[in-house]
Amino acid sequence: MSSQVTAPTLEIKRVVVHPLVLLSVVDHFNRIKNQKRVVGVLLGSWRQGVLDIANSFAVPFDEDDKDSSVWFLDHDYLEHMYAMFKKVNAREKIVGWYHTGPKLNQNDIQVNDLIRKYCPNSVLVIIDAKPKAIGLPTEAYIAVEEVHDDGTPTSRTFEHIPSEMGAEEAEEVGVEHLLRDIKDTSVGTLSQRITAQVLGLKGLHSQIENISSYLEKVGKGELPVNHTIIYQLQDVFNLLPDVNVSEFVRSLTIKTNDQMLVVYLASLIRSVVALHTLIDNKVQNRDLEKQEGKEKKTTTSTTDEKKDKEKNNDDKTKGDKTKGDKTKDSKTKESKDTKKDTKK
Repeated sequence: MSSQVTAPTLEIKRVVVHPLVLLSVVDHFNRIKNQKRVVGVLLGSWRQGVLDIANSFAVPFDEDDKDSSVWFLDHDYLEHMYAMFKKVNAREKIVGWYHTGPKLNQNDIQVNDLIRKYCPNSVLVIIDAKPKAIGLPTEAYIAVEEVHDDGTPTSRTFEHIPSEMGAEEAEEVGVEHLLRDIKDTSVGTLSQRITAQVLGLKGLHSQIENISSYLEKVGKGELPVNHTIIYQLQDVFNLLPDVNVSEFVRSLTIKTNDQMLVVYLASLIRSVVALHTLIDNKVQNRDLEKQEGKEKKTTTSTTDEKKDKEKNNDDKTKGDKTKGDKTKDSKTKESKDTKKDTKK
């Protein structure tokens, strides 16, 4: 049985998801812990075949784990929230919906038909809130009509659309500040750079594996030849250097040696500076100890001088008192003698 797929009325070449949408979806997923997946509405705009998804909001959703045909989506809440968002930014319209998958479900077509009441060209974006592999956590799909040649009724199915991440300048600044708060401050800058490079290499390795798998399937006849992809791969291979050329090996060795020389000189200078700082600290500590010793001697001599002065003052006071007592005794004796002479 052969069939053909009818494209939607509005052609969408790719979907651009903003970081704010990812943050909102992850927050929604972490707040609802009793469900396997959460559902929400996407807001954005179309421009020249590109769907720009700039905002989103959560919608109450529940479904039966055993029976996929039993589900509930609060469209009254959806309409109320969309009316409030429209007051804030009238340019953002409902462009589709999202769920945290991580894969397509059997009732996604039914939910998509409900969302189509608000957006005829509704797009489904599956956002993996807990990604296990390195890469974009988004997968975009659009519902299309599948027409069968045997006369059976048409059926709706999902067709994959390329998706990517995009942000405006203000969003990039906000994301950088958020990542700065998330990063472990106890970890050095070098370890962070190495971690970022390791993650980049892992992502490159996964993409190379995807290319290898695609070429193997094309070679076996499992997939048709896509000349656009083949041309792009050929451009990639043409940009790769020939590592077997002696001139390339020599230039690479010279560049590596120059970089290692800079690292060696930097380590040597750092060691010299550290040694110089250590000697300066030793000299400063020695000078401080000498100064403290001089101050202590000066304080001791000053204390001894004060004690000698106090002792001399006490001796002088006692001498003056003794002289006064003697003078008083002599005067008393003279007065007694005078009295005796008078009586005689």
